[in-house]
Amino acid sequence: MSTTTLPPDLSRLLAFVRVVEAGSFAEAARRAGTTTSAMSKAVARFEQARGMRLLHRSTHSLALTEEGDRLMAAGRTLAESVARVQSALGEVARDDSGRVRVTAPASFARACILPRLPAFLRERPEIEIEVKFRNEILDLAAEGVDVAIRSGPLDRAPGHQARRLCTFSWIACASPAYLNARGAPATPYELSAHDHVGFRNPASGQILTWRFADPRGKGPVRVAPKPKHICDDAHASLALIANGFGVGWGPAWLVHEDLRTGRLVEVLAPWRAPAEPLWMLRTSDRRPPLRTQRVMSFLATLPAAFSDKAG
Repeated sequence: MSTTTLPPDLSRLLAFVRVVEAGSFAEAARRAGTTTSAMSKAVARFEQARGMRLLHRSTHSLALTEEGDRLMAAGRTLAESVARVQSALGEVARDDSGRVRVTAPASFARACILPRLPAFLRERPEIEIEVKFRNEILDLAAEGVDVAIRSGPLDRAPGHQARRLCTFSWIACASPAYLNARGAPATPYELSAHDHVGFRNPASGQILTWRFADPRGKGPVRVAPKPKHICDDAHASLALIANGFGVGWGPAWLVHEDLRTGRLVEVLAPWRAPAEPLWMLRTSDRRPPLRTQRVMSFLATLPAAFSDKAG
């Protein structure tokens, strides 16, 4: 706590105490990180406001007046209190223990956060974590959430501090067994001849529309499939796709590992959807507690496995 954060009277009283304890205005200014002129003006304004002289000043020395001597006891108490507050603030700033509340789309939380979370918590046993699996847009302040992961545009997240982590793609895919039996579509227009596994957004109730970028530069293509099977859980949809029940569609974070291992095969790669941003949000522009900073640093490492481009 600096003297400028105190009410003017208390700030000037603290300046007076520092001058007396230092033995000169110059030394008091040096210890406080200010100028001799500023220190002298603070004491003079305090004397003027109170209508009393606290110091006898000479070229080479300072001496307390009777009023100054009587005021020093209260002034030292103030200085000690300020020192204790500064020490407590420092300890709080260095303490990274406590609970951090995180919200993320359910598929992201399951695919990216939970597999890596145990290792992080073993490294940081002082941190307590609470993860909310939520697909809808939450009011972070009202829900008591410290950090949120969200994808897409942020027009419904006013007042939040946002950091773009990366961009990612939505990918159409199917199992090798399904493609061996039914063949692979060459364009989105051929999807009508295939079985679909659909995803119903549990927040909106809508079945996901597939969006493709035409590689010929003719503009975006939207496909509203009539799915044979529908799930409102992305991991359930993925399980049906991987077991050969149709062509499905999912974000890169959900399907990248199965694509890497060959459990799934990407289809319509030249028509891949335009990339979307992935964001990390918090509610305030103030510097977050150390524990929240550590969790944010952890979350920022997660997109490396699936992102198109770092944010």
